Amino acid sequence: ILFSLQVIKVYNEDDTSRALEVPSDITARDVCQLLILRNHCIDDHSWTLFEHLARIGIERTIEDHESVIGVQSSWGVETDDRLYFRKNYAKYEFFKKPLDFFPEHMVSISSETNGILNHSQLVQTFLSTSSCPEIHGFLHAKEQGKKTWKKIYFVLRRSGLYLSNKGTSKEPRHLQFVAEFSDSDVYTLLAGRKKYRAPTDYGFCIKHNKSGGARGLRLLCADEERSRTCWVTAIRLLKYGMQLYQNFIQPHRKQKVSPVRSISENSLVAMDFSGHQSRVIENPTEALSVAVEEGLSWRRKSCLRLNPQGGPSTQGSTSNLVLHRTHPWFHHKISRDEAHKLIAQQGLIDGVFLLRDSQSNPKTFVLSLCHAQKIKHFQIVPLEEDGELFFTLDDGHTRFIDLIQLVEFYQLNKGVLPCQLKHHCARIARIAL
Repeated sequence: ILFSLQVIKVYNEDDTSRALEVPSDITARDVCQLLILRNHCIDDHSWTLFEHLARIGIERTIEDHESVIGVQSSWGVETDDRLYFRKNYAKYEFFKKPLDFFPEHMVSISSETNGILNHSQLVQTFLSTSSCPEIHGFLHAKEQGKKTWKKIYFVLRRSGLYLSNKGTSKEPRHLQFVAEFSDSDVYTLLAGRKKYRAPTDYGFCIKHNKSGGARGLRLLCADEERSRTCWVTAIRLLKYGMQLYQNFIQPHRKQKVSPVRSISENSLVAMDFSGHQSRVIENPTEALSVAVEEGLSWRRKSCLRLNPQGGPSTQGSTSNLVLHRTHPWFHHKISRDEAHKLIAQQGLIDGVFLLRDSQSNPKTFVLSLCHAQKIKHFQIVPLEEDGELFFTLDDGHTRFIDLIQLVEFYQLNKGVLPCQLKHHCARIARIAL
């Protein structure tokens, strides 16, 4: 079968773009793979294609299996609608930690499951056509043809989204049909308060595939991020079901061709060469401390080599202040709001983080970290002692010679933080025009 080639334009967060000539049946996953190769990105399965409809201020994740040309076919000719390429760590996180995504008070399961579910059972109810999960709760809804919003009780079932005309009643006579999802998609509002006078920042909407303007949108708004995430995730699962799970496991299938570790992997052991005879280090804790010490020793030597001027302590501290700038988790001069937006875009799951310069204190840095779907900011303070510079998050109890060592430590240890650092919020990888 021959497929015609078409040109698509994909944007990055800094609004640089790349034109790609692609077959007409190309999927979102294929486009991401193409951009990963061309931009020399590390493929950690979190790169995602987004549909960004600027004129009406909404955006959604394009599912990996979706036809990109099919998505574009619904766009108007003279619009600023775009495809964006960026990370989304939260794309399939609900398969790993479903109970974090579906608060118990918002989910009802059919009586056959007998009450409380574990992680795997909860996902099974969404993927199975026989079981009937139900999401329910209050949402603010923009009244059709009016500027006002009204708080209404909504119920999401396999057959579609309904609102209750009478309090929290789920009786059929009180439920009014709102939307079903075979020809519609769920989007998040990018600036709901400003554009639609939404009562909170946690807006989302249902948009019919053939609807171009804002008039056809069903605008909704949750009271908190966790509630919005639950509704949006449930709609995605009910719309695509098993296909989403296939998308989730597909890249992992390719990796796990054989469960047996390679010979070269098995042959890697920790060795101690400090004595007269070399020995294998059996104790994992000792092996880790030796590895850390070797890394620090190497970094100190690197610092001395990097700066040919001044004394040793000056060299070390000067290069320490520069080394971190080469790392993808460091964002040089961005504001608190920009950090918040970047982390939210790349997925509100535990451990998504970035480091940045402090705007209030030029000599300090800030660690911005997501935990429990909230973004928290921790100040990293420099300390000078005996002519040497250290960095600390906990008033000097734990000290690090540079920000790289600090990040590596908190990737392995929670310490004073609410969770370990897991997914760095990637700097904008500039796409060549």
